[in-house]
Amino acid sequence: MKVLAIGPHPDDIEIGMGGTVLVLRAGGHDVAVCDLTNGEPTPIGTPERRAREARTAAELLGVRRITLEMPNRYLTDTVENRNRVAEVIRQVRPDLLFVPYWVDAHPDHVAAASLCEAARFYAKLTRTTIPGEPFYPPRVLHFLCTHYNLHVRPSFIVDITLHVETKLRAIAAYGSQFGPERGNESFFEEIRTWCAYYGGLIRTGYGEPFVCREEVGLRGLDQFI
Repeated sequence: MKVLAIGPHPDDIEIGMGGTVLVLRAGGHDVAVCDLTNGEPTPIGTPERRAREARTAAELLGVRRITLEMPNRYLTDTVENRNRVAEVIRQVRPDLLFVPYWVDAHPDHVAAASLCEAARFYAKLTRTTIPGEPFYPPRVLHFLCTHYNLHVRPSFIVDITLHVETKLRAIAAYGSQFGPERGNESFFEEIRTWCAYYGGLIRTGYGEPFVCREEVGLRGLDQFI
């Protein structure tokens, strides 16, 4: 498969679905990651440092990374931005499109969810100025990287037990955001606990949850964990 995962900032995909990206890559699938913003400004980050961190994380995940440089903190769902994301969708032509969950305290995450879902629709339009050939991703899935303390009932959970350590290393690549410099070393244990909780729900070590607005279908019953 071809897979496209879109996040509002560098590190959101690593946090929300880094293990699933590694599962997909281990299965031989082609995964591209698109950050809508460069994530700056932040308290001790710089655009240059954040770009280096994002490259390191992409190397750990084994993916190619696209950054659209929309304004961090002020991301909005506009027609112009929809067209830019639709162009990326037409370039990648993904069988699976991953975008953020639509409920979040961070306005950028909420905007990213609506923006990406609209761009999915725009990508199929004809008689438009959007570069590339029309394409409509057949399935859009939502990953969780939310600033709310809430429990979302997932549509399904991916077993990431074999890849959780690499996921954590990819998150740790963002030293300007997590770890000793920011005084939030406990964040990594929180992520591990979060993944362990969802893994426990499916009787594995670690898992990542996903939500789909549409029903999820199976072609067979031989893939259950």
